[in-house]
Amino acid sequence: MSLAQITEKIRNDAQKEADEILSKAKAQAGSITGKAEKECGEIKAGFDARFEAERPEIIKRGEIVANIDVSKMMLRAKRDLIDDVYRGALEKMKELPEDRYLSFCSALLDGGVTAKDEEVVVGNGEKYIDAAWIDSYNSAHGTKLSLSDEKAGISGGFILRRGRISVNCSWEMLLKVSQEKQESDVVKRLFPSA
Repeated sequence: MSLAQITEKIRNDAQKEADEILSKAKAQAGSITGKAEKECGEIKAGFDARFEAERPEIIKRGEIVANIDVSKMMLRAKRDLIDDVYRGALEKMKELPEDRYLSFCSALLDGGVTAKDEEVVVGNGEKYIDAAWIDSYNSAHGTKLSLSDEKAGISGGFILRRGRISVNCSWEMLLKVSQEKQESDVVKRLFPSA
């Protein structure tokens, strides 16, 4: 046998062996791929079955979350409406005619004065309570109240002060106290079905 024939035979044998190895590898790869596809199918079927079983619970949880969000929005809207009612009441109090305003303030002073020599602090934009009105109140009630030079950040009414003790009779404070006491009644009137 010549060298060319030996080389050819080695090449043919190597090719034959490579083809066999490649054929076995392809068969093994096909078997592994088949098993993997079967496992993937089983896993997918398991997930699909699990999802179908849990689907009502997932939908129910989504509805619960949506209902909670709606309830929060409704509560916020109701809270805003209640706040609007009290803001409207504050605006009405600011617009009281002079005689009703001063009559109301006089009644508040009657209930708030204890030592009869307190200082009356009014807001920056106070239109009706002035030194002349305080003097007329003093004359009618036997008190020695004085109008403070200091101004408070209030919309109306006054703060009665003696030393370190203050009685806040501002419109804001009166509405705050009223809101704390009567908010449940306001809610019942605004939202009768609630």
